[in-house]
Amino acid sequence: MIIIIGLLIVTVAVIGGFIWEGGHLMVLMQPAEFLIIGGAALGALLIGSPIKVIKMLISQMTRMFGSGPNKQKYTDLLVMMYELFNVARKDGLVGLESHVEHPEESPIITKYPHFVKNHHALNFLSDTMRLIIMGGVPEHDLDAMLDLDLEVHHHENSQPSSQLNRIGDSLPGLGIVAAVLGVVITMGAIGGPPEEIGHKVGAALVGTFLGILLSYGFVQPLAVSLQNQNEEEAQYYVCLKQGLLAFHKGFAASIAIEFARRVIPSDVRPGFTEVEEACRASKNK
Repeated sequence: MIIIIGLLIVTVAVIGGFIWEGGHLMVLMQPAEFLIIGGAALGALLIGSPIKVIKMLISQMTRMFGSGPNKQKYTDLLVMMYELFNVARKDGLVGLESHVEHPEESPIITKYPHFVKNHHALNFLSDTMRLIIMGGVPEHDLDAMLDLDLEVHHHENSQPSSQLNRIGDSLPGLGIVAAVLGVVITMGAIGGPPEEIGHKVGAALVGTFLGILLSYGFVQPLAVSLQNQNEEEAQYYVCLKQGLLAFHKGFAASIAIEFARRVIPSDVRPGFTEVEEACRASKNK
């Protein structure tokens, strides 16, 4: 929602200021300039991006208008880990096998649909638990392995925002391209009436205006928003990782999830008592 408000503020401020100063809105309506700049930017994106990055960019752009990991989602993650770790305490690691081998059928994991829909988090949990059940992986090696997994995932997730940022950097240059083409057209009509020449020069300058506005007012801020979204999601995986590592080290379930809780960003971190009450409530379900 805040992104939509920001985009509206940019649009209203620029267009409103232009009209306030006596500008005519129809002067900015130059479809050819939009075609040149927008088409060139889209083509450049396709040239420089693998198809998987394009798909990820579309997916991330649609998620941008939703909410990232909030306090409730973190609380659910901590309670889910608490329940799983308690299964191991009661039934041994063997008791976790059914939850790990078929997590989409686990009576514990399926209580948290948001987590089930997060396929990478689901695989991260089940694959790590398989290693813990198998045994034989030292704590520091498991820590390094999980770091590498998260590093690869974070790198892949950051590619769309990087590509979008590059396109934002190129838009002022593409605006100049549109302006130069407009000047070329103007020079072809140099012998015409002054009104016609002025109209063509104005249309050419609109190209430069659009390139700069689209870059600094829209595309680059959206790229930064995508990057922030990915950072928030990355912290969700760090929370999951810390809980799994603490469990692997042999800590009790309540202590293991406290290790996980401490790495949650302060603005969405549930309190100790909140988590304790949520875990207690889960026992009564």
